[in-house]
Amino acid sequence: MVFAKNSDRPVGEVQLAVPFGRRPTAGCILRTQYLSIGDTGAHSALLSCPTWLWGAEHGVNEFGVAIGNERVATVHDASKARPGLIGMDLVRLGLERARSAEEALDILVDLLTTHGQGGIADAAHQSAYDSSFLITDPGQAFVLDTSGTDFAAAPFPRGTAISNRLSVGSGWTRGSPELEPGDDFDRFRDPDAPTDSAELRLTASRTFLDGQRATAGGLTPAATAAHLRDHGNGPWGAPGAAGPAQPPPAAGGAEPGSGVSVCMHISGGSVTAASLIAVLPADLTAGAPLRAYVALGSPCVSIFVPAFVRTAAGPPPFVPRELSSESMWRAADALRQRVDADPAAIGEIREVLDPVEAELWFEAAEIVETPDRWADVAASWGGRALAALQSCAP
Repeated sequence: MVFAKNSDRPVGEVQLAVPFGRRPTAGCILRTQYLSIGDTGAHSALLSCPTWLWGAEHGVNEFGVAIGNERVATVHDASKARPGLIGMDLVRLGLERARSAEEALDILVDLLTTHGQGGIADAAHQSAYDSSFLITDPGQAFVLDTSGTDFAAAPFPRGTAISNRLSVGSGWTRGSPELEPGDDFDRFRDPDAPTDSAELRLTASRTFLDGQRATAGGLTPAATAAHLRDHGNGPWGAPGAAGPAQPPPAAGGAEPGSGVSVCMHISGGSVTAASLIAVLPADLTAGAPLRAYVALGSPCVSIFVPAFVRTAAGPPPFVPRELSSESMWRAADALRQRVDADPAAIGEIREVLDPVEAELWFEAAEIVETPDRWADVAASWGGRALAALQSCAP
C-alpha cells in the first residue's frame, strides 16, 4: 500500500514533519487544539503538523496506519459550532490510538460523535470547517465523510483518491443513526460551495491511479512523487527520472480554477505546504521497514527526503532531523515564491535539486534492508537536501 497526500494550507503557514515517540499517559488529561479530553496514551508516529496546531494534516504510525484529511464544505456551520475537535486533531488522535485502519475508523467516529467539530482550523482566514478522511493500513483503506457529528464511511478499493468534497455518496457501509439505507451522504454538501477545484484535482488523481494499474510493477513511490508535483498537465519530476520541469499554473488569475492543480499555487489563498508518501508493507508485523518520503514546502520546488519510520516490530528508526526544522521549510517556500513570480525559474531550480533527490533515493534503496546502516548512511540526507534548497535561493 502506498499512501500519499499534499497538504494545502494558507500561504506562509509553516508545516513540519515531526517524529513523536510513544506516550505512556493513559488515564491523564490530553489537551487538543480547543478541548481537554481523556488520554489513552499514544503510539509512535511521524506527523506533518502546521506549527500553530496540536494536530496533523497527515501522518503514519508504528503500525502502518496512515491518515490524511481534506477540508469539505457542508451544511454544518463549523464557524458557529461550540469548540470541538478539528480535522487535524482527529488525524493525530487516530494515529496515536489505532493499530489498524478499521480501528482508526472506529476511533474517529467515536471522537466525532462524542465531541463534535468546531474551532478555527485556518488561522490566516479565521475559518472553521469539517473534514473528510482517507484512512489506510497495509491491507485496507476507508473514506470517512463528515458533517458536524453526522458521518458516512465505506471501505474503498486500492487506487482511491479524495479531494475537497464529500465522496462516499450512497455507498456507505457505516453511517450516522439519521441515515437510512440508500441515503446519499452528499445531501450534507453545502449547495452554495463550488466544487470545481476539487473535481479538477480528483480527476487528475483518478486518471493517474488508473494509469498505474496498467503499469508493470503497479504504483511506486517515485511515480507518486511525480503525481504530487502535477501542475495540471500530468505527473512530472519522478525522482531519478529525466524530463523537463513543468511550471506552476498561473496563480490567482481571473479564470475559475486559476492556480488549482494537485500541487497548489493560489496566490493569497492556498499552496501546498508539505507532502508525504508512505510505503506500508504487508509484512510490517514481521519487522519489514516502513519507508516515508517527506517534502517540506511545495513538492515542485522541494526534495522528497527519505525516512525510516519507527515500527512496533522493527529496528530503531531514522528520520532526518532537518524535516522538523523550520529552516528547511522556509528554504523550500522561498523557492515556491520564486517560481510563482517567475514560473520559468523552475527549470533552473530542478537542475540543482534533481541530482540530490536522486542520490538520496538511490542510497535509501541501497540500505532499506540493512537497518544497521541507516543512521550512518542517512545522517547526511537532511543536510544535503537543505544545502541544495538554499543554493537556489533568489
